[in-house]
Order: sequence, then structure tokens, then C-alpha cells
Amino acid sequence: MKYGTVNSLQSPRFAGVKTFMRMHNIRTFKDVDFAVVGIPFDTCATYRAGARFGPSAIREMSALAAKPYHPELEVDIFEECSGVDFGDLGSVPGYVEESFEVITKEMQEIFANGIIPIAMGGDHSVTLPELRACSAVYGPVALVHFDAHYDTIPEYFGKPYSHGTPFYHAAKEGLVDPSCSIQLGIREGLYGPEDAQNSANLGYESLKASAMHHMTSEQIIEKVYERTKGKKVFLTFDIDFLDPAYAPGTGTPVPGGFSTWEALELIRGLKELDIVGYDIVEVAPAFDGTGITSIAAAGIIQEFMSLIAWRKKNGKL
Repeated sequence: MKYGTVNSLQSPRFAGVKTFMRMHNIRTFKDVDFAVVGIPFDTCATYRAGARFGPSAIREMSALAAKPYHPELEVDIFEECSGVDFGDLGSVPGYVEESFEVITKEMQEIFANGIIPIAMGGDHSVTLPELRACSAVYGPVALVHFDAHYDTIPEYFGKPYSHGTPFYHAAKEGLVDPSCSIQLGIREGLYGPEDAQNSANLGYESLKASAMHHMTSEQIIEKVYERTKGKKVFLTFDIDFLDPAYAPGTGTPVPGGFSTWEALELIRGLKELDIVGYDIVEVAPAFDGTGITSIAAAGIIQEFMSLIAWRKKNGKL
């Protein structure tokens, strides 16, 4: 069986239960190329919480913002692929380690069945259990990390896990290969100069926003290809990579970011990468009165799905 989406010329987009892009909501590992997965967990947010409501807001706006045909890549997602909305993974509210165990177990099933997950957080801490699951199946992967923040501090208030620590632990646990990984869009203020060295000390390459703004998209994309060296890739996209003018609905907005079209162009340029998993995190709809952040997130997920379809169409999946 092939899974797809409801035809919006037969059923109005405002009708029906809100799944991502009106896809079938079914938990199956059979005949599925990709699965959209919600991870509504934000216990590790350090200031403005609310990203637990990100998956539901993105799903709602996807009925408006996402459509199956990608004119730039010249691919119809559901002509090429079978995809489902897997629903939301479990968690234990208020309990980080226990929630990570649940997320890792459920994500590992998806990876083990050769399905490409597209996860919707949740705060950025959820990427750590995703990477634990990914590594259990594929071994250490290259990380392509879009973010305003490094997220490589060792601890927060003496505890190992926050949304600012996932890529410290991912490197220390051997889940990613930092020598083939790259962080894009970094522009955060820091507590001290030592924080700027955390990623470098772990082996990551970090490309600051201040440099990227003086580069072409082609130059940035080329650096990503050079860095990842043909390895399997996990792509994580923190919505605060975008400037707050384009994505106000997030917990830690940082001025000086990127437009939505710049982000889409960069992602589109990565179609040749062997990406085995995607996520988008930190959408906090309570801080977004117009829904613009969730619309942007839905468009980015559509881009992810289109990359998968393009790769399948061209015999690369």
C-alpha cells in the first residue's frame, strides 16, 4: 500500500483531523519511505517554554503552507514516495532521562525499518535521543546543524541535559562524527569566551552568521558537502536559525538571522546528501500571534519531504 495525502480539491483544507499536510495518521513500518513524527517535549527549555505545542501548531498550519508538488525540484512528493504522519511519540512530563528513553526506543524502530523520520520538536534536547536511535542503526553520522546557538555546553545548573547541551553529549557519546559535522548560522551571545571554544574543542566546524551573510548560498552549500564527506547525515533545524522577523514564535530568538527563503534555498541545495533523519525544533506557538513561525516550519518540512522524493526519483534513496 502507498500512503499519501488528501486531495484538497476534493476536501477543503480546513476540514478533517489535522495531520501534517493531511497525510494518513497511521503507525506502520510497511511500505513507508518517510514518517512525520511529533515529539512534544520541552522540559529542557531554559527560559521561554512552550515548544511542546510545536507539533500541533505545525500540523495545523501545514494544511495551508505545504503542498505535494515542488516546482523547483520538479518532483511530486507522493508520486514518488509513501509517507505517513506517525503521530506523537511518548514522554514522561518533567522527567528528562525517562523521556529520552521513550523517545530513543520509538525512534529506533523507525530507523531500523529503513524509514526516514522527520521529527517535530519540542525543544532542542530531543535531538539527543533521536541521535541515540540513529546511531544505534547507522553508527556515528555527520551532523548538519542549523541554529543560532552552538548547543554544546557540557551542563546547565550542574545537570547534564538542557536544550543547550545536546551536541556536547552527542559528540561525547560517539553518536556523531564531529570531524564531518557543521553548524550553520551561529550568532548567540555567550556567557564567556570559553563558550565559543566548546564546539571547536569537540571537533565541530561552526560557520557564524556574520560570515554567512557575506557568502553566497552556493558557497555555503559547498562547505557543507566538503565537510560531510559523503557520510550519512542527520539534519537538525532549530527554527531560531531564522531571524525573529520571520520566526518570532520560539523560546530563544536571536537578531541577525536569516530569511525563510534563504533557509529554503540552503536546504534545497543539500539534495545530494545521504540524509537519514531530519528534525525541526523550538517552535513555540504561544509567542507567535500570526502563525508565521509554524507556517515557516511547515514549509521547511515540505522541503525535507521533497528532498527525499527527489532522491528516490533519481535513484539515490
